[in-house]
Amino acid sequence: MIAPRILIVEDDSLVALDLKNSLESFGYEISDTVSSGEAAIEKVAALNPNLVLMDILLSGALDGIRTAEIIRKRFNTPIIYLTAFSEEKIFQEAKVTEPYGYVLKSCNSRELHIAIEVALYKRKADEEKNNLIAELQKALATIKQLRGILPICSSCKKIRDDNGSWNEMEVYITEHSEADFSHGYCPECGKKALEEFKALKKPHKKIE
Repeated sequence: MIAPRILIVEDDSLVALDLKNSLESFGYEISDTVSSGEAAIEKVAALNPNLVLMDILLSGALDGIRTAEIIRKRFNTPIIYLTAFSEEKIFQEAKVTEPYGYVLKSCNSRELHIAIEVALYKRKADEEKNNLIAELQKALATIKQLRGILPICSSCKKIRDDNGSWNEMEVYITEHSEADFSHGYCPECGKKALEEFKALKKPHKKIE
């Protein structure tokens, strides 16, 4: 089983190292550890991690929330916020970026492990749902329905298409729907065909 790859975004080197050691002890693979939002975006693009553990307060031009917003829009990579602050204002700003978790730095390694597992499970469920929706949309796109009035010849039963060409009925219906044809006789036509066949088999009288 391939270990999930996690990118750590934390500007405190001691905290980053502690996180790396804790996560590796749970069997996760650490893609890299970076300290700025700009570096985080570059690493997500290059390494395609399964999850990003993001500190909200980062040094540099981009804080964690802005960085997470960019990563979500560009790469749709799941993010768990890691913060020392629990203020309601920060939480309200963070939740707009649709994170997969919000964990305080005061939590223990077991709580962090649970948060990561829940996020990874939710990510897998979201991918399966999106794949199913895509398959349904693809299936719906291939379904063709015949609607409206079809111009049909009363004699030969050919159907006129939008370009003005006359097509055999079977060809037209096959091209404009999911239907196909197998050929046979209805009872009346079968009886008629049998009578015609018998008539052809009758011996002709010789003319003396």
